[in-house]
Amino acid sequence: MNNLRQFDVLVVGGGPAGLAAATRAAERGKRIGLVDDNPSLGGQIWRIAREAPAPQATEWINQFRAAGGEVLPSSRVYQQSEPGVLLAETPERELKLSYNKLVLATGARERFLPFPGWTLPNVIGAGGLQALVKTGLPIEGKRVVVAGSGPLLVAVAVYLRKHGANVLFVCEQASLASLATFGIALLRQLGKIKEGLSFRRQLSGAPYYPNSWPVRAEGRQQLESVTISRNGKLETFDCDYLACGFHLVPNTELPTLLGCRLEGNCVQVDELQETSMKGIYCAGEPTGIGGLELALVEGEIAGLAAAGREAEARKHFPLRGKLRSFAQAMDHAFAPRSELKNLPQAEDIICRCEDVTFVRASQYSSWRAAKLQTRCGMGPCQGRICGPIAEFLFNWRPGSVRPPIFPARISSMSASPDRQSASSQTSVGGD
Repeated sequence: MNNLRQFDVLVVGGGPAGLAAATRAAERGKRIGLVDDNPSLGGQIWRIAREAPAPQATEWINQFRAAGGEVLPSSRVYQQSEPGVLLAETPERELKLSYNKLVLATGARERFLPFPGWTLPNVIGAGGLQALVKTGLPIEGKRVVVAGSGPLLVAVAVYLRKHGANVLFVCEQASLASLATFGIALLRQLGKIKEGLSFRRQLSGAPYYPNSWPVRAEGRQQLESVTISRNGKLETFDCDYLACGFHLVPNTELPTLLGCRLEGNCVQVDELQETSMKGIYCAGEPTGIGGLELALVEGEIAGLAAAGREAEARKHFPLRGKLRSFAQAMDHAFAPRSELKNLPQAEDIICRCEDVTFVRASQYSSWRAAKLQTRCGMGPCQGRICGPIAEFLFNWRPGSVRPPIFPARISSMSASPDRQSASSQTSVGGD
């Protein structure tokens, strides 16, 4: 592999946390590489496609470019070849990325939970449907039910309505009591209160139902109707799309592969955002789901610390502490309720890559046992979808992470210096 690139600080992830980290480190004179698997910067929250980017995203992107940082777009990191060196591939070539310090800002993904019909066409993740509309999916006049859990639901509903969708209602599984407790935490976040009130005004006429969730989606070839449980009563509605996601799950595969210690499902970091691996920092959603503002300030702290500016990084501690308290309240309020464990029926799919059903998976007591017998979690997504499902339904703890953490070309794997070790590990998937 000849495409060697060397950086003082390498940042993986071009969303808010990664942009903030890369910008602050570049402004301090470090040679920065910012690698992201999307063609443009901004991450999922600032996805730039067929529309003008958010003003805040533009501001950060301009700051980063002015500081002289280098962007490596459409580049997916899939493994570590040796300490201090990551391997990535683009659509055209392989890259070998060497670094002195590393900042991981790998973001999060939606959590999906199964129910009868959840694999029907047009039953889509809430953020996924928003992303499809941003890339050109026509939604005008379509009847949409938004369901699941978390603040993302309302933001998605507002976005879809702005683009002409007929948003029938928003279904939130959290109880009214949980939402009330979360509301108390919002009292210390005036900006979020204003944002929430603005969203509600923009959704006028589309009810918001707490204590409600989808129990069944039906249709012959694609989604035609959804049945929801609302305060214990079942109601069925005709619709064209069900946008459904149950809050977010941190992307911790790369940190885990590099040996970073986890605390629960999140990467453990110290006050300077440094992980258990010296010289490797982590910021944003992998350290805990906290939203845009927390991701930005954690990114700034990580970038400054990686650039050797600890005193400057510490100036951001008070704001981070305030935002973290809000994040903890959000995580508690939108945790999936136990009733959702009763939704999947025997033949409902749990692992979509390998078509493993609920009844087959439930026979086993661990990830390893299920993989050996059913290949659950060994498909292209490497357990990113079924992993959180199995953890919620069966209390299975995630297993070890093995390279490649994303599907990679055979040519990329064969070009790796440790190709023999990698090829032997690839055959068992991400255990």
